[in-house]
Formats: sequence, C-alpha cells, structure tokens
Amino acid sequence: MAFADKATVEGCEVYYKVNEQAKKYTLKDNGFVETNSGNFQLVRPLDATPQSKEGFKLKITIASDLKTLKMSVTTANGLKSMNIFKGDAHAMSQEKFYFLMDGMISRGVFEKA
Repeated sequence: MAFADKATVEGCEVYYKVNEQAKKYTLKDNGFVETNSGNFQLVRPLDATPQSKEGFKLKITIASDLKTLKMSVTTANGLKSMNIFKGDAHAMSQEKFYFLMDGMISRGVFEKA
C-alpha cells in the first residue's frame, strides 16, 4: 500500500489526512514510533479487552515528510487486511476505531478530509 495525502481503512467512508500543524514530537507524544526508514508508525489493538491477543489491529504509518499516510486494520498477527465495517459483527471494533481516530483529531494529529 502506497502513501497518500488522505487515507482510510477498508470499508470506512471517512477519510483522514495529517494535520498541517502536526510535528514529529506531536506524533511521538501520541504513541507513534519512528521506524528505521524515518517514518512514524502507530499500532493499536481494536480488541474488546486489552489483554486479548486475538482481535484486530489498527496500523497507521505517516511518511517522514509528515504529509502522507497509509492506514489499515489487520488480523492479530498483522499479515492480512480486514474489513471491520462489513456487517454488524464487529461493532465494538468499529466503535473503538472511531474513538481512537477522534482522539487523534482532538490532539492535532489528524483531520477529516
């Protein structure tokens, strides 16, 4: 998956983009980790319980230029992309996804595109 100016996870109708005011320290303060290539990556579980290792993971990567990003929801091992918005079976994961993204918007990391 290539970096883009705006991104969303599979099945979601809301697109997000990196806030123009976001800086490297803003990302680090919000849980992003700098990778060896200089990009910033955030991996958060979308499980019903935090101790569970069986649920989905939200992966967000922001390029080192802080202008482009990519995001996906994957299986617990991170290998396969999943669509949590297909049907109502994953309502808890959908709610947790929107909660995490709204928190990032309020902290100035993302904005809706």
